[in-house]
Amino acid sequence: MAQRPYVLLSAAMSADGYIDDAAGHGLELSDEADWDRVDELRATSDAIMVGARTIRANNPRLLVKSPERQRRRVAGGLPPHPRRVTVTGTGDLDPGARFFADPVPPLVYAPETVAARITGALWPTAVVVAVPALPAPSGRADLNWLLTDLAARGVGRLMVEGGATVLGQFLAAGLADEFLLAVAPVFVADARAPRLLAGGAPAGRMRLAGLSQAGDMAVLRFLPG
Repeated sequence: MAQRPYVLLSAAMSADGYIDDAAGHGLELSDEADWDRVDELRATSDAIMVGARTIRANNPRLLVKSPERQRRRVAGGLPPHPRRVTVTGTGDLDPGARFFADPVPPLVYAPETVAARITGALWPTAVVVAVPALPAPSGRADLNWLLTDLAARGVGRLMVEGGATVLGQFLAAGLADEFLLAVAPVFVADARAPRLLAGGAPAGRMRLAGLSQAGDMAVLRFLPG
């Protein structure tokens, strides 16, 4: 068994590098063709990960929408949808969020003290896993440990859909195997709005390995340099 899953980062941004507007109402960047592309990526993944802030802000379900892709997964001996995963530093999660609605409980990774506090509140809608923290001053979850744990649970391909902090952490730690970035032909031009990445500078230059189009979106495929 691999020591860690293959990690695919997936994100969409405006042409000037923003992932939402300043109001935080969920700026629509992807069109129908791009969402279909994302659905295919989900269908070929064992697990999908987002940060807890994304759950609070966007209330995503993270399911495979296409019935045909669901049937294809089931025919291959897989559940119809990938396992959902999140990581939280505070435990501020609503068990009524759509993230927890699927019959297969998602995995919630949290620091040991937080995990002990939220396990009862989230049971049986989630499996809470206590994850070691990196040394101070970071204090963030050890993503290497988290990936090793996911591999032990049978996750061979992990799709990370955000948000900005989680994407930044994976890039800063050098743990991304591939980054698919969809660029929308819109501009936000508001310094108050959230940018694509937060939480750490990427570890070195990446290499452009492909460029494609989905609807009116340009999709850039980056690999570690």
